[in-house]
Amino acid sequence: MINYLFASFFIIGIIYSFITGTNISNEMLSATSKSIELIFSIIPIMCLWLGIVSIAKKSSLLDKLSKLLTPILKILFPEIPKDNQAFSYISINIIMNMLGVGNAATPFGLKAMKELQLLNKQKDTASRSMITFIVLNTAAVTIIPTTIISLRILNKSITPMEIVPYIIITSTLSCIVGLILDRLYYLVIRK
Repeated sequence: MINYLFASFFIIGIIYSFITGTNISNEMLSATSKSIELIFSIIPIMCLWLGIVSIAKKSSLLDKLSKLLTPILKILFPEIPKDNQAFSYISINIIMNMLGVGNAATPFGLKAMKELQLLNKQKDTASRSMITFIVLNTAAVTIIPTTIISLRILNKSITPMEIVPYIIITSTLSCIVGLILDRLYYLVIRK
């Protein structure tokens, strides 16, 4: 399916370039060089944040924050046994997403899903906990949107931090709405 989607984008781009008289090879080369510049300018910022996260992990700060989230997670994930490792992975994933370092959250998200799959009775169907975790991960509350702030700084924004309150509000609202819909699904549809 995704192959058809990208093929259609490519074909539409070629047709558009013929209609507008744009030299598609120049545009592709320009976009490629801009992408490389962006990647190399974001790498130091991401290394900084990943280093901070690594220090927080080694200093057991992540474990302490994880323990703070555990009571809330026990309410959201009633099917997970009390001392299961999934709670730790889920909470660290949430903390990473709150810090806006989604690429650092991914390994913990994968580990959490692996643990949730071990608890899953129907191996070919996502469990309630798995779906709730996907909702939490996708609509993650973000307090420090690291990547977006970095992109704004790289594009010479005068006030790169201006968006922070709006992102906190919208990400919190999207997470709440996602969790409400998740619960409604299980209360209304699954019964």
